[in-house]
Amino acid sequence: MKKLTLLIVLLLSALTLLGADLTGTWSVAVALDAGSGAATFTFKQTGEALSGTYTGTFGQSKVAGTVKGDQIEWSFDSEQVGKVTYQGTIDGEGKMKGTVIYGQLGKGTFAGERAQK
Repeated sequence: MKKLTLLIVLLLSALTLLGADLTGTWSVAVALDAGSGAATFTFKQTGEALSGTYTGTFGQSKVAGTVKGDQIEWSFDSEQVGKVTYQGTIDGEGKMKGTVIYGQLGKGTFAGERAQK
């Protein structure tokens, strides 16, 4: 029984290390000191590399980032506010949350849900 328990723990640990696949469309709520808004991200994940597009208040931009286990980070450049960087975690249930720096608008938080795969 101890061997079976150990095997299960090892398998679950391995799945956690593989991380989640963020490929798909995500709806993200953003709260900054300067105000709040919503963004849509369409991601494609290849290994740990993340690419895609941002669509929101500041138009549309190409996104690049990484996924390492449950840790995520991505960024894009906006002509209106400068560089935008998201850092956070994904829970494996199609949800993510973390912090964001929205260029000259300052820091804040975000929470997102997968809209579709």
